[in-house]
Amino acid sequence: MRTQGRVLFVLAVVLLLGSCSFLDETDAPTAPGPETERLSVGVSNAVETAPLRLAVSDGLFRRGGLQVELVELDDDDPIEALTEQRVDVVFAGNVTLFHAAATGTKITLQGEAYVAGTGSMALVTLPGSPYTDPSRLPAPRIAVPTPDGLGALTSRSVLRAAGVDPAAISFEVIPFDGMVEALREGRVDAAWMTEPHLTVAQKEHGALVLADCAHGATEDFPMSAYATTEEFGAAHPRTLALFRDLLAEAQQKGADDGTVRRALPRLADVDEVTASLVSLGTYPQVVHAERLQRVADLMHGSGQLTERLDVGALVPREELP
Repeated sequence: MRTQGRVLFVLAVVLLLGSCSFLDETDAPTAPGPETERLSVGVSNAVETAPLRLAVSDGLFRRGGLQVELVELDDDDPIEALTEQRVDVVFAGNVTLFHAAATGTKITLQGEAYVAGTGSMALVTLPGSPYTDPSRLPAPRIAVPTPDGLGALTSRSVLRAAGVDPAAISFEVIPFDGMVEALREGRVDAAWMTEPHLTVAQKEHGALVLADCAHGATEDFPMSAYATTEEFGAAHPRTLALFRDLLAEAQQKGADDGTVRRALPRLADVDEVTASLVSLGTYPQVVHAERLQRVADLMHGSGQLTERLDVGALVPREELP
């Protein structure tokens, strides 16, 4: 009887522990999911947004639990699209983003998009132009796609390094597809171009590089990023954390130049030859505040920002090292 009692006691303990374990497993709270499973992202420039576009088309975001809708902004103001809530997240040039932040727009950076590589942005001229050296003209006229954007910022930097007074440079706002004609007509002395427009101008019109704008103070220069409003970020922290994680995976795939080049003909209006010739930069996987600070500091030094901007304040706290 005593032995039988011990056996029954042991069985009771085993059953009790088993039931507790079962309850622990079934009643364990699960981590909350994203606040929304849909996210609209405003995009432009197919070269700089190539990894994101590929990840969306290949289903990476969908498999990760997020439906990302890409909204082509073309010539629309990305900051307006964001603040008017036409998109949840927007791709934009860092100069545009930092100018908006410095003038009161509350934004947070959700990921870097693109960092310039050698030859990925440059001042160009046409064959026969007398402007063959950056120091040759004391007051050059430069075509740029936007006023006070990355083109003006980097052009001032490389021309200053060549001995040109930045205050003497005049900028003409001309869309990329009109720059070659402006050069041909003599309305500007040089044009600031990025890929794939740069390679197209070289291949189809014999354009010559006057100065590489990813050189010297602007070598490995951060060109663009993804951002959202502080308000949207505060309301959707888990959604944006998931977006950042999946974007990092997408950007990692962008490290393979071959993958990007093969995709460009279907992502942008370029042929396979042009896609094989474009100069590519890099696609960062994380937001690097110190790297981005270079942009804000150059803007401050050139007078585009009246006060120094702390870029670290624009990065989600959990993303800071």
